[in-house]
Amino acid sequence: MFELYFPILLLLGLAVVLSIVLMLLSRYLGPHRPNKPKLMPYESGMDPYGQAKDRYSISFFLVAVEFIVFDLEVVFIYPWAVTYQNLGPESFWAMMVFIGILFLGLVYTLKKGTMDWNAKPEPGIQKII
Repeated sequence: MFELYFPILLLLGLAVVLSIVLMLLSRYLGPHRPNKPKLMPYESGMDPYGQAKDRYSISFFLVAVEFIVFDLEVVFIYPWAVTYQNLGPESFWAMMVFIGILFLGLVYTLKKGTMDWNAKPEPGIQKII
């Protein structure tokens, strides 16, 4: 039974060994001239300022949640599109309802201003940053 997994383990071992060898070759054969800008943490090309514990605007998190929702939508749509002809017309209307609900959610969040980065916060809500 384990002989079926031998080629996978062999390939995994080869990949690990090759990656270690290439990293070591790069380290010892390539130029190594560290300086202050190279050793600083990279944050979107901007110089980091403040503490790592600083609070962020809720807009960052709302955009992340929307991205996850629409990313998961693709996970459901691809298998459906591949097997669409075998499923029948009921599956088409079920998928249209699914996409419609997601579209209504997108319209709702856009009307609430989650993508408007220059909007002033609502009264009673303190904007962080």
